[in-house]
Parts: sequence; C-alpha cells; structure tokens
Amino acid sequence: MDLPRIFTIRESGHRIHNPLTAAKLASLGESLRLAPGTRVLDLASGSGEMLCTWARDLGFTGTGVDISSVFTEQARARAVALGVADRVAFLHADAAGHVAEEPVDLAACVGATWIGDGIAGTVELLERSLRPGGLMLIGEPYWRRLPPDERTAQDCHATSVADFRELPDLIERFQELGYDVVEMTLSDQDSWDRYAAAQWLSMRRWLDAHPDDETAPRVRQELTEEPARYARATREHLGWGVFALMKR
Repeated sequence: MDLPRIFTIRESGHRIHNPLTAAKLASLGESLRLAPGTRVLDLASGSGEMLCTWARDLGFTGTGVDISSVFTEQARARAVALGVADRVAFLHADAAGHVAEEPVDLAACVGATWIGDGIAGTVELLERSLRPGGLMLIGEPYWRRLPPDERTAQDCHATSVADFRELPDLIERFQELGYDVVEMTLSDQDSWDRYAAAQWLSMRRWLDAHPDDETAPRVRQELTEEPARYARATREHLGWGVFALMKR
C-alpha cells in the first residue's frame, strides 16, 4: 500500500502537495476562526504541512492519514521540527474509508476526493468523523476557463471536460449535498506556478542523481513534456480551491 514512485519523485521538494502557497495555507487556517484545541482529521494529509503549521500557529491538535510512506515520514519529521509532535500524529494508511475514533471539530480532505470516489462520497466519508456543527474542508479543482476541447482538458490532467465544474457550479454542488459554503481560499496563477514548476526542478535533480534508474525514462518524458503543457493548458484553464462547509 503506497503511492506510485513517480509521485514522490515529482513532489520530493514539496511541503504542500497542492497549488497552495504557504501564505495562502496560513490565511486559510486563520479564516476558519477556530479556537485553540480544535481537533482535526486530515485525510490524504501528504507531508503534513497543514496540520503541523496549524498546530504550531493556531493550537490545533489532530491526526493525518496518508497512503504514501514517504510523505508520512516527512510529516512526522515536520511535526518534530516544528515542536508539535505531542499534538499531531500521522498514520500510514489508506484514507479511503478511514473514520476517526471520536468525532472531530474539523474534517478535511484537501485535494484528494478520489478517496471517496468523488465529491459526494468524500463529503459522506468526512461527515462520519465530524461532530454536529463542525467544519468540513474540501480541496477540489474547477475550471477557471472552460477548455475549448477535450484535448485541452486532457492536457490539464483530466479525462474530459466533464471531470470538473466551473466555480459557481462547484459551489452549487456542495449546496446540493446539504452544505453551506462558509469560506473559501482559491489558488491563483502564482500558486500554480510554485506548485508545478517546483516539480520540474525536483525531477531534473532526481534524473541527474539517478540516470540509470528504471523510472528514469518516465521522469525524463514528464520533464520534457510537462512545462509546455502546463503553460498551454493547466495554467490558463484549471483553478483549484479549498472550500469550508457546514451542514445545514
């Protein structure tokens, strides 16, 4: 049980595995207006930056769950480095189906709604861990500009234009599921640049260090193709945001 190796190579230099800068992540935490001692469950927690920095800066406690052994170890090391290892814990496990032992104040899945086979399933999964009146965080792509054709959508790493909604439609989808959207933090193009371009440097440095590795041809192909594809499609068409939800 683990992520394919290409993911950890591509994002080996990332602390945040989404197109969200550190400043935007901090602003998101502050915008929720939650008290110190808030209990958090973060499904698909990656390298733990959200949970660790919010524990340090906002006094939160909680648990992160991620399928990547590499990212989970990075998260544990980050907790030690920030002095919050007594307040947060990270489990190497499949976040799909994970339910907290006790209800939490904030249940999050930021950028991995595949764990619930889409938005509706992820909302239902998070709801099983959330106390009545608690907050839910969902991170999800949306179309900033609707792609003109299916090829452009595929260049944005979608299978088709129908994979994502435009922003108003995404907000309405949350409402259809019985939730009020009470806050949101949206990526901008600079956020996307920092997320995407950092992958290229990580891949190049990995290639220089591992030229004969069996994964090297795939990494080389991605590094050759992805920068222009990103500039042509993803940067122009794909948005991404984190949405705070409260059940009606």
